[in-house]
Amino acid sequence: MRTSLSGSRSFVAVVSLFLANLLWAGQGIAVKMLEGGMHPIAIALLPLYLATLLLSPWIFWRRKNSWVRLRAAWQHRNQFIIAGVVGQLVAQVGMTLGIARSLASDGAILNSLVPIFSALIACVLLSERLTPLRVGALVLGLSGVVLLSPIHLSASAGAGMHHVLTGNLLIVAGCLGSAFYNVYSKRLLNDFSEIEILFFSYLAATITSIPLLVSIDSGFCKQLATFTAREWGAFSFLAIFMYGLSMLLFLYALRRVDVVVASVSFYLVPVFGAALAMAVLGERIAPQGFLGFGIVLVGMLAAFRKGYNFG
Repeated sequence: MRTSLSGSRSFVAVVSLFLANLLWAGQGIAVKMLEGGMHPIAIALLPLYLATLLLSPWIFWRRKNSWVRLRAAWQHRNQFIIAGVVGQLVAQVGMTLGIARSLASDGAILNSLVPIFSALIACVLLSERLTPLRVGALVLGLSGVVLLSPIHLSASAGAGMHHVLTGNLLIVAGCLGSAFYNVYSKRLLNDFSEIEILFFSYLAATITSIPLLVSIDSGFCKQLATFTAREWGAFSFLAIFMYGLSMLLFLYALRRVDVVVASVSFYLVPVFGAALAMAVLGERIAPQGFLGFGIVLVGMLAAFRKGYNFG
């Protein structure tokens, strides 16, 4: 019975990671849909603010011990500030500004750095092991992403190279922030639930970033008033699914697997992201990219072999 329960939880964790990566892959598409009507900083921060607001009922009104949990969060305020600012704020601002200056497929492909950054940070902060199988899975996934890389090389041939390079460097900074948040959240899972980690880290990011938003784009309210239905759809996707549901799914899985193992699943973001960029934005996929899709999936399955810290 115990083996069956453990296997069921393992399966749910894998499904959660698949769904989370599918939702993350849509970030580039949503940002591209919004960039004509809103400043990139506002695109990064306003959905985060809405997500924080939507999470608040589960913290304040749906728990009998909410004040006890609030006191516990206050005692850990420095950790939530670090997670929210160094992790989420850097991740989302870097990724959104980068995608606005580059291509949606570039953002998905450069996300392949997140598993590597996460594995290295997890070794330092959590003392997780980089076993031969885990290293092999990371390398295999990365090689699949390399096969996908011709997408952005061919698609960006007419773009300003300096502009694209700046965007890609910002995306890399966002990947580093994302990796740090993933690892740091694993530590917080010892004392807090998934939804508490999201809310309090988002709250820290919200409070610290409001002056930045007002100083750079004080007219964001007027921009919101001119949104089309398509733009509202993209904005809602970022707030509800990208900042909200996808992160809850990931933290649920992260409670049950090591960071290094969960990080291998991030190689699915280029797979899903490139497919979405092709379907929605008309960006091209080179023939070898489809081989890359298969290699990424093999690498992920290798990482989730029995015995690698599920349950």
